[in-house]
Amino acid sequence: MGGGAEILEIAREAFWVTLMVAGPAMLAGLTVGLSIALLQALTQVQELTLVFVPRIIVMFIVIALCLPFMGGALGHFATELYARIAAGGIGGG
Repeated sequence: MGGGAEILEIAREAFWVTLMVAGPAMLAGLTVGLSIALLQALTQVQELTLVFVPRIIVMFIVIALCLPFMGGALGHFATELYARIAAGGIGGG
């Protein structure tokens, strides 16, 4: 693989690892936020803390539950990246 192609491959892998690590918490926050926004629209209760507190609590719970997966994904990516560097670096042949 050439230097430019290898750099793009590493960037692509980094992007997907970022999505896999941040995705569960972001999806949980989005789901809770939309649910509470719908509830507020139906009941016409416009309390700001009603949106943020449950969203933060759910996101912390999801992060705590997914932490082993997140650490594994980041560890695997870092191990592969360090192996590429040890094998001659990016574009080193």
